[in-house]
Amino acid sequence: MKRRSFIKNTAVVTAGIASSSYLYGNVMSNLNANNNINIGVIGTGDRGGGLTSIINSIDHVNVIAACDILPFRLNKGLAKSNSNPTGYSDYRKLLDNKDIDAIIVATPFNTHSKIAIDALDAGKHVYCEKTLAKGYKGIIELVNKENDSNRIFQTGHQYHSSRLYTHIVDLIKQGKVGNITGFECQWNRHGNWRRPVPDSKFEKAINWRMYREFSGGLTAELCSHQIDFVNWVLNETPNQVMGVGGVDYWKDGRETFDNVHLIYSYPNGVEAKFTCLTSNAKDGYQIKVIGDKGTIIIDTKHAWFYPEGKRKNKIIQDVDGVSGATAQWDKEKGYKIDLEHLNPSKQALLDFKSSIISNKTPESNVITGAKAAICVQMGLDAMYNNEIVKWNDKIVL
Repeated sequence: MKRRSFIKNTAVVTAGIASSSYLYGNVMSNLNANNNINIGVIGTGDRGGGLTSIINSIDHVNVIAACDILPFRLNKGLAKSNSNPTGYSDYRKLLDNKDIDAIIVATPFNTHSKIAIDALDAGKHVYCEKTLAKGYKGIIELVNKENDSNRIFQTGHQYHSSRLYTHIVDLIKQGKVGNITGFECQWNRHGNWRRPVPDSKFEKAINWRMYREFSGGLTAELCSHQIDFVNWVLNETPNQVMGVGGVDYWKDGRETFDNVHLIYSYPNGVEAKFTCLTSNAKDGYQIKVIGDKGTIIIDTKHAWFYPEGKRKNKIIQDVDGVSGATAQWDKEKGYKIDLEHLNPSKQALLDFKSSIISNKTPESNVITGAKAAICVQMGLDAMYNNEIVKWNDKIVL
């Protein structure tokens, strides 16, 4: 599919989503009289289990079912819920449960599209973990299915739900950093990213992130969050991407890279750099939004504004959009932007609940998720094939 066609199709999807009186007239029909939302979690590994624990603290949302192909992992996931869920080894059986209103897809990357499509066909609302889908075909098929559905669909880019990040995007669009000239994004760790395996036959089921058949590696698992943020800020998708990576440190039979370095070029002339390392954790997670009036630096919980030019005093006005705010100065990062906000994963689940109750399209929806997923696939193609990948070249049905 060419870019023009994709934009045309996604515009139709977006227009359809906006027509809530038509598409979402019956979304509440499956909810019980108390407006409890019953969740089925498909995939009870670290992420699925973690989201289950968070749901325990959200009123009127209950995990009543969970599914995993590995019994010991399923049992661990079931134990994390306080609502006595039913366990399944086949997700299709879970989808047959009429008491389930919505599902969370937290399975390996390559299974997202199929499971999410089946869930929509079963009449379930869907919270699909990032990255949305693997490969252009899977992405477009899922977008098309969601377009034909009357269910709520949220992509699990949790920082898109973060009220801190939303505030930062607003500040940028109000001109806080001036004209954006670039982004520098990183998510560095020091560790081999492996999970312990009780038996070698479970290697690929547990360490699926290491194998290209199942995974997009660091690009899909980590960079995708920051790619989604850049797309959000610029309200654009990139023209092209180039990149390099390799298995250069953890030589343990893995197929996905242990370091990636990507540059995405956007139509407005902005370049965004993304780096992920597994051999050095200096500065960890960080996004720099660089403009001609200053730089905003963001981590997972905090943000700072570093103005261009010399700092004249330790108190500046309107640092975080609140007149008269007093800001703390960090000589490396600048003035701290203070804003109370929830854990992004909890906020994302609260937003999913709110979208179901209010018939509102989530901010992190199938379209934003698809754009980030296409960017991820472009980056993988650029690195694996050692080529510059343009948007139009690889978007196919």
